[in-house]
Amino acid sequence: MVRRNAERRAALVDAAIEVLAKEGARGLTFRAVDVEAEVPTGTASNYFTSRDDLLTQAGARVYERLEPGEEIIARQRASTPDRETYTVLMREVVDRVSAFRTGYLALLELRLEATRRPELRTVLTERVRADMAANVSYHEQSGLPGDATAVRLLYLAFNWLIVEQLTLPDVFSAAERDRLVEAAVERIVGV
Repeated sequence: MVRRNAERRAALVDAAIEVLAKEGARGLTFRAVDVEAEVPTGTASNYFTSRDDLLTQAGARVYERLEPGEEIIARQRASTPDRETYTVLMREVVDRVSAFRTGYLALLELRLEATRRPELRTVLTERVRADMAANVSYHEQSGLPGDATAVRLLYLAFNWLIVEQLTLPDVFSAAERDRLVEAAVERIVGV
């Protein structure tokens, strides 16, 4: 029987994210999640039908936690839709994702695991496509400079910048990272 306590389930999924970041996909077991969540042994197995279910829910949860808050969205909508605003927005994205280090590292682990698990690959592909479509739509509605291709190119560039920041943090200083964000927006958006 799968349990329904939403708060406990969220805590277990958050614990799974931490395990993925620390131990990798091979270290993700129900027992490891129980230990990380500090719950009795067997708790995670009461909430998830399988390890695949846990992997899939962890992937979805990372994306939920990376979404910008309403205050960020409201501030951006109230800003002038120019390259400077775009640069500030992109810096905030890089900072927000980098601040959730374990989430992004867990997501990288999930992407690697998705190469071996077709169901997980399907879930992640659908999620990334939906997020990309939402980002392009938001961009088009916001009046920010650039087109859909610019949004996609910035997504690709900043994903790797974030990987560098989280895995090899001494490659670029914070000041260099900021300059790279500004240069990417300037060169890709071109306005």
